Amino acid sequence: MASIGHLSAPRAIPALDHLPRPLYARAESLGAGSWTTRHRHDWVQFSYAISGVLSVYTSDGSYFAPPQWGVWIPADLEHDVASSMRAEMRSLYVRRDACPWAADQCRVLEVTPLARELIKQFCLLPVEYAQGDTAEARLVAVLLDQLRALPEVAFSLPLPRHPGLLRLCNSLIVAPDQVQTLQQWALQLGCSEKTLMRLFQRETGLSFRSWRQRMRLLSSLALLEAGENVTEAALGCGYDSTSAYIAAFKQLFGFTPGELRL
Repeated sequence: MASIGHLSAPRAIPALDHLPRPLYARAESLGAGSWTTRHRHDWVQFSYAISGVLSVYTSDGSYFAPPQWGVWIPADLEHDVASSMRAEMRSLYVRRDACPWAADQCRVLEVTPLARELIKQFCLLPVEYAQGDTAEARLVAVLLDQLRALPEVAFSLPLPRHPGLLRLCNSLIVAPDQVQTLQQWALQLGCSEKTLMRLFQRETGLSFRSWRQRMRLLSSLALLEAGENVTEAALGCGYDSTSAYIAAFKQLFGFTPGELRL
């Protein structure tokens, strides 16, 4: 998913040539419509939302972090970060040699209560915290262990490489309430419905139906954060039934749309 256009000016990216320690913290209060230009850096980044919804966009897909979830961004991966509404973000930058276990792809992770408290305490430390056999260094070691163990969740939206499928997906992302069937899309792409189903599964790892449902639910996050009620969010992302939307939302996220803003 390409990042959505924003009216505000881009948010500044920290001018860091290197990390002064294996772990570096950054706390930010983001205004509505905050975004960065596409960039990369020489370290791993883990950003999570205390409040608001973070969106991370790469050439391979989009990743969404509602409150208390975070996005793990590998080193050297081009990405941009956006928040449609106000958000409180905490980011950890991690040297490559401090996390040799890190995956080489973006992932959305659940921030456990223990990890949350460790991040909170780490953010209180000076940038050049004491190393060696110190309490600060031990805190960092435990925090890195916890980051390694955070469970992954399905708050991502993979994009296909196939040009025709990519156009299809982008058109759905722009207007998630579209009602075209897979058969209609197959006709536009000049192939059979079965061929399109196989191609979609191979390119995204999801069936067309599963991908579209996930896309609609993820797109509804911004509507809810913007203050729309549950019925408005359901209709805006393509659901005819509010109850069906609530049930699908609960199944994907583990909480109801109403609980998102509590």
